[in-house]
Amino acid sequence: MESIIGYIGQLGTVYTYLIIAYILLSWLPNARDSFIGEILGKLVEPYLTPFRRFIPPIGGMIDISPIVALIALRFVIAGLQAVVSYLLNMFS
Repeated sequence: MESIIGYIGQLGTVYTYLIIAYILLSWLPNARDSFIGEILGKLVEPYLTPFRRFIPPIGGMIDISPIVALIALRFVIAGLQAVVSYLLNMFS
């Protein structure tokens, strides 16, 4: 049963790396237009869009919304792991 909690953590870690890779692609010219950039965009943009809606870029250029999104993702993962752990302990 602990493996379920581990899988949640691993999925969260993989998604975190996908977000970081997508952020790093923004530093390279035309990298987001590549095949990998488009795939990462389809996976990551739906999660980042709500954060970008509420957090405007600083100085018009620096986007800190991915940082807030990564922090929120860590909290969501920890919360899911706690809920699953509680449910597993309750039914065992």
